[in-house]
Amino acid sequence: MDRREQQETQDGGLRERLVEVGVELVTSGGTAALGLREIARRAGVSHGAPRRYFPTHHALLSAIARRGFGELGSRLPAALAGPGADDPRGQVRALGRAYVGYALEHPGMFELMFRHDLLDSSGETGQDGPREDRLRDSTLPMFELLVSLVARCRTGDEPRITAAALWANLHGVAQLWSRGSLPLALDGAPEGSLDRVVDAAVDAHLRP
Repeated sequence: MDRREQQETQDGGLRERLVEVGVELVTSGGTAALGLREIARRAGVSHGAPRRYFPTHHALLSAIARRGFGELGSRLPAALAGPGADDPRGQVRALGRAYVGYALEHPGMFELMFRHDLLDSSGETGQDGPREDRLRDSTLPMFELLVSLVARCRTGDEPRITAAALWANLHGVAQLWSRGSLPLALDGAPEGSLDRVVDAAVDAHLRP
């Protein structure tokens, strides 16, 4: 390995380390813990070192948030292969439960993934031009999967509009549940009530 290749390997390793530290921090302390200086300190580098790999703080936060989308996406195949795998409506329910479940298990990451200032920002750029798509593009694979499942459940309608409305509904369920509003409204949220709420949201959008 020549010196240039060695440097590129080291740079790639440190870049990954910065992202990994960010994932650890947002998991344990929420989005408020993601200060640039703290990430650098935990990674064992100077506070200016992250600028070599991420031109802005937003670029680093976006890279951390992409890890969340990747983790959420990795859960979906197993969820869709579970009970109801042969039924499109059952698969939509499974996707909904996985989405809401991830949001409640990883509230800090989920908040970061959908921060409007990150979703609206341009892709990460480096000396050689754009290196990452915009963060909002990370939402597209999951949405396209939802659209395809909705299309299998309904005919003659607009599956993209229905999928968009359902996604918004599920996102609202996740937020209201995490903040305690829905459990309060459901008299303390008896066992199984969250899954029933998710299933009801799906059924409301996928009429018989």
